[in-house]
This record gives sequence, structure tokens and C-alpha cells, in this order.
Amino acid sequence: MAGRGGVTNDTSTGITTWDGVVPPQCQPNPSIFRLAADLAWVEAREPIHADIDVNKTNGIGPGMPFANAMLTQDPNFGLVGLVPCAIGGTNISEWQKGEFLYEQLVKRAQTALQTRGVYRAMLWYKGESDTINKEDAELYRRSLGADLRAPDLHARELFCELLFVQ
Repeated sequence: MAGRGGVTNDTSTGITTWDGVVPPQCQPNPSIFRLAADLAWVEAREPIHADIDVNKTNGIGPGMPFANAMLTQDPNFGLVGLVPCAIGGTNISEWQKGEFLYEQLVKRAQTALQTRGVYRAMLWYKGESDTINKEDAELYRRSLGADLRAPDLHARELFCELLFVQ
């Protein structure tokens, strides 16, 4: 899920804007990085999908609270690397193997691995109409885990916010 928290739509103009409010659980942390669109690691700050989901107005998403919670739970955890891939308003069929979005996701994940990252967790959100059947979600998790070379990946069935923790 590319963050839409704090995004409002002016019904008179049809223009969407982000209010710029960053809640405490979404504040930047020098131990949290994100893989930018140009595949460079940068300090993570909201909105983390701004250069990924470029055709929409981005706001607060689940990535920063997730990463901050990991560090709060274990202050000695180390660095967290977020790999945002979400594009809002897409259908699960656009995220199937061979499709552009899926291949971009795998490329970004592999780049994270090649830069000394390791998969420790994945947070995947997909629209509720695409996740009615739990078996479909599990099949997708296994397929994605195989392509990411992480068959034991623990993924939440909340089916695209993709996060890898380093």
C-alpha cells in the first residue's frame, strides 16, 4: 500500500494534497533507510513512496511505523532497509510473475540483497477485493518467496507495501 494517510481530495477542484503531518510513529530514524527509485539507499522519511508511485499523491503509509516498531521492540536490531514498491490502484493481476510491476518488485528486492541486505520480514498490502481467498494469498506468498529466493519468508496475508528488514 503506497501511503495515503493525510491525503485529502478537494472536491471542488479534484486536486489531492498531503497535509504534511508526520505522526510520532512515522518520524525518521537514522537507522531506517529506504531503497529509492534510482536504487540508492537514502534515509527513510515520509512519504516513502513519493518517487515510486509518481502518478498519485502520497502520504503516510505502514512502512515507517513498522520499521520504528521493530527498532523499539529490539533497540539492538541494527539497520532497517525499506524497499517500497507499491503502486496504488493496481489489480493483483498486475503483480503476477512476468508483469512489469512484479518484475520491478523482484528487481528492487534483489538489489537490496546485492547491497548486503537480508530478508527478515515482509509487509504486503493488497486491496481487499483481491484477497478474498486465503489459499490464493498463500500460493502468491510461496511464488513470490521463491522468486525472491526466500522460500521461508514470513509474509502477512494482508496482501504493496514491501519491506525488507536488514
